[in-house]
Order: sequence, then C-alpha cells, then structure tokens
Amino acid sequence: NQSLEKLDLWRTGLSAEGASALASALRVNHSLKVLNISGNRISDAGVSALAGALRVNQSLEKLGLTSTGLSAVGASTLASALCVNHSLKELNISGNMIRDAGVSALAGALRVNQSLEKLDLWRTGLSAEGASALAS
Repeated sequence: NQSLEKLDLWRTGLSAEGASALASALRVNHSLKVLNISGNRISDAGVSALAGALRVNQSLEKLGLTSTGLSAVGASTLASALCVNHSLKELNISGNMIRDAGVSALAGALRVNQSLEKLDLWRTGLSAEGASALAS
C-alpha cells in the first residue's frame, strides 16, 4: 500500500516475528509517516528488525515504541540506525528499561542525527549520569 500514512497497532499482541514482518514492509514503503506499536512485547529482536528498516526507510517521521520490552541492547541497535536515518522526527521509547547504557548510545546518535526533534525517555531508568550524557 503506497497511500497509508498512519498505522496504529497499540496493544494488538504483535510479537517480535510480527515486528520483523512489519520491518520488511517498511523497507519498501514510501508513504507511512506514523507507526505506533507501543504496548506490544516485541523485545530487542523486534526492535532490531525495525532498526534495520529505519536504515533504509526515509518516510517514517514518528515511531512509538512505548513499553515494548526494549533494553539497552535494543536501544544501541536503534541508536545505530538513527545515525543514518534522516526522516524520523519523533521517537517514543518510554516505559522501556534501557537505563544509562541505552541512553548513552542514543546520546551518541543524537550527535550525528539532524532530523530527530523529540525523544521521549519517560520511565526508562535514566539517572543523572544518563542525563549528563544527553546534555553533552
């Protein structure tokens, strides 16, 4: 589908395998601007697949990953994708315990990424150390 601009899959029971299938579609889709898969336990495996899609997809502007089981490992994978993605403007990863290690990886990506305008880190286990990494 080349006309769909928004897809909301909040708490639909999407699995890591489903996220991988979605990521495959994102690799060739040029119309989707908003994707919300919050509330689905896709874990780092699902996020890793989505990060791979973000490396090539240049239409997605807003991605919701609230409470998806993301850890510092998945946040690092996502950060790597943000280094080459130029379309994402908003990323919500609240409710995932990525802690300071994940936040530090994202902070590194923000030094390179010029498109991200909003990053929601509520309830991610962020401490003063992680906040300092973001500020520098």
